[in-house]
Amino acid sequence: MKKPISVHMLNLQTSVPTAGVAVELDQNRNGSWVKLATGITDANGRISALYPAGQQAESGTYKVAFKTGDYYASAKQKTFFPEIPVIFTLDSRDQHYHIPLLLSPYG
Repeated sequence: MKKPISVHMLNLQTSVPTAGVAVELDQNRNGSWVKLATGITDANGRISALYPAGQQAESGTYKVAFKTGDYYASAKQKTFFPEIPVIFTLDSRDQHYHIPLLLSPYG
């Protein structure tokens, strides 16, 4: 079964992958967000398979929320964005969707 959703984070301040960031995947079902999966970015700033293992992707509206507040707090840095949500539409059940994020504390 194809892995339908992956993410990748790069830190613009340091020019390196952003490891250790919690990421949540939600699906909009009848106007409410339902949590499907969570993960932590690896040493390369990636989560290669964020969609629940063994489940077929469904068309619909999804949200990937990058929990950046905890990341910056652990680095003892301030940030304007404690969470960065990316909302998108998954049209094709057979396509791979990759959500990249360039991270900066204020941009």
